[in-house]
Amino acid sequence: MLLSSIGSGLAEEAPGIATPNFWDQRQRLARVDLAARPRIRFLTSVDFPPFNFLDQQGRLTGFNVDLARMICEELEILPRCQIEAKPFAELVPSLKAGDAEAVIAGVAVTAEARADLAFTESYFRYPARFVSRQDAPLPAPDAAGLDKKRIGVARGSAHAAMLEAFFPKAERVEFDGREAALEALKRKEIAGVFGDGVFLSFWLDSDAAQNCCAFSGGPYLSERYLGEGLAIATLHKDEELAKAFDYALGQIVAEGRFSELMLRYFPTSAF
Repeated sequence: MLLSSIGSGLAEEAPGIATPNFWDQRQRLARVDLAARPRIRFLTSVDFPPFNFLDQQGRLTGFNVDLARMICEELEILPRCQIEAKPFAELVPSLKAGDAEAVIAGVAVTAEARADLAFTESYFRYPARFVSRQDAPLPAPDAAGLDKKRIGVARGSAHAAMLEAFFPKAERVEFDGREAALEALKRKEIAGVFGDGVFLSFWLDSDAAQNCCAFSGGPYLSERYLGEGLAIATLHKDEELAKAFDYALGQIVAEGRFSELMLRYFPTSAF
């Protein structure tokens, strides 16, 4: 277990990186007064980089950690905010036990989860992307452009199902894991790989990629196949807190601070 207060500081922006906005700016949310609350404790995990992880000094950091800090700053409750790391399986039970007020760690937003929890609006959605070799880029990745193109996917994954549904003319080549598909792409055995844009954005920057490849087309979003994305969870009885977080998230987006956060943690944009 790791418990820390929420500190401060963001990196400077980098130019030329796409920073999508998932927030509907037409929403007009009222600010919720949290002055009477003695504590706002967020729970997260340490095994979900770049969203929450331990840095080289063993300090809890990540996109979600900094976003929680921004929310507390926006609501003017930073001195009363804490963030605690626990194993992922313990997060929701600990929230229900009253050990915290919110979970910011990628709890899936499902009908089953909504039976017990209240969620903010989604602040991040996972994009699906194609990657192809830079010396043989894919044509426009649409249903016609991928006709008979050999596209690698992880066997049994949501991306395999999504590729079949939206790009039926592509020749789907399934591998035992996305790493195997990417190695096949480097060997020119397939024309492209379709998968999680976040993972692929970091792979493109890694030594493993050997500067071989780049994104082609996209991003592609699908709630049916990829879920509703990331949201902050609270208890149903504390739905007012979720609404306060929604207000803060809207302000953070409007002020451009959410884009700053995206730029810090996604040097190669997943979008």
